[in-house]
Amino acid sequence: MNSIKNSGIKNAGIINHEGIVQKIGDTSVIVSISSSTACSGCHAEGSCNIAGKEEKIIEVTGRYDVHPGDRVTIIMKQSLGYAALLLGYLVPLFSVVTVLIVLVAMEVSELSAGLLSLGILIPYYSILYFFRRKVNEKFTLTLKV
Repeated sequence: MNSIKNSGIKNAGIINHEGIVQKIGDTSVIVSISSSTACSGCHAEGSCNIAGKEEKIIEVTGRYDVHPGDRVTIIMKQSLGYAALLLGYLVPLFSVVTVLIVLVAMEVSELSAGLLSLGILIPYYSILYFFRRKVNEKFTLTLKV
């Protein structure tokens, strides 16, 4: 059984979200996070995908000694949050802007350049979707009971 105990060490580099266990599976736990209670004091609230939502359902893989209704804390390394930000927002933005600049420099019409630069997102997100299992292996969440 996985469990992380509070060791008294400061949580530098860790993102925490409190939630309530909804369901327990054989290999995972489903946790409901309410943004009003989980995100109000979090320093990563502005860049977190969970922030701004009323309720978010998170699946945490692993076996934990918890029961439905238990209050738990979902823990993720802050560096993983930055990696998600990079993959989800910064790489696509950089790709769109780069393609747009190149096409405008090649004197392609503005409408065509704009549409083609946005079109670069289709293969990018398709590749990301194709490798989603590999990406999900990198983004591991754990529970603190």
